[in-house]
Amino acid sequence: MTVEKLATLPDGREVRRIGLRGGGLSAQVLTLGAIVQDLRLEGVDHPLVLGAEDPAAYLGRARYMGAIVGRYANRIGNARFVLDGAAHHTDRNFLGRHTLHGGSQGFDTKIWRIDEVAPDRVTLSHVSPDGDMGFPGRMRVRASIALRDGALVIDMQAASDAPTPCNLAHHGYFNLDGGGDIRGHVLQIDAERLTPVDGDLIPLPGTMPVEGTAFDFRRPRPIGASGYDHNFCLSGGVATPRRVARLSGETGLNLTVTTDAPGLQLYDGRHFDGWRGLDGRIYGPHAGLALETQFWPDSPNRADFPDATLRPGQDFRHHVAYGFSR
Repeated sequence: MTVEKLATLPDGREVRRIGLRGGGLSAQVLTLGAIVQDLRLEGVDHPLVLGAEDPAAYLGRARYMGAIVGRYANRIGNARFVLDGAAHHTDRNFLGRHTLHGGSQGFDTKIWRIDEVAPDRVTLSHVSPDGDMGFPGRMRVRASIALRDGALVIDMQAASDAPTPCNLAHHGYFNLDGGGDIRGHVLQIDAERLTPVDGDLIPLPGTMPVEGTAFDFRRPRPIGASGYDHNFCLSGGVATPRRVARLSGETGLNLTVTTDAPGLQLYDGRHFDGWRGLDGRIYGPHAGLALETQFWPDSPNRADFPDATLRPGQDFRHHVAYGFSR
């Protein structure tokens, strides 16, 4: 375990880096955004995730990469919602019309406090004030990031003093082979349905079956090139942790995703435009795959979606484990 000052951001904030080791893995975690900057498996000579060497990149072209995003991961349509009869307007940071990952100054941009640290785990926390990016209530969030039994295990918690939407998610990008394109990786997702979206990636009414579509990953198959940025419906609400997805690289390395969340956002990383990341690797289109466990997008505006409202006295919890094997 190591804790070191890594860099000072252009705005003067200090970023520290925590080095963890355990369960056959090693990781570098930043206080900026609770970002998992690097993740390695013993005996594998390349990183398992995409990351930036310079922390300032996480405020620009590496935005959201490896971070915990919130208050509300994914999108809120028209940057507004009504809660208990009151309308709230959130930051329009996506296409100038919608809210993405909590707004332009979401949790991924904040310096989190180190609460506890051990050789194989760290607990970070952040306090979001009432009105932050338009969201009501003062919210306290905690994230435990641990390496255990070959898995990156992340447990997120939150509490608020007023009703508010809450949807925290880990936004890592995985590449199991260390190559430049993940479309040859084989993917399986245990979901019968997904939420179809409009041109702005805001959910349309209802859900749709994956059967007979390019979204049918119920049986393992290569990811291919169908332009994925969609939520798969895992359940109608928070569930007992269960395996929901499996990813296999072309070199024989496997990733299993276990979570209690009701949704899984699959994103194929097509926006990367050829910048230099960890170990000098060039991140072009499809350099990494995001498997984000979370509530369904735009749930604050959808009574038929799992309820993502956090109320005073309640404890938001979200567990996800990314397990690696060969």
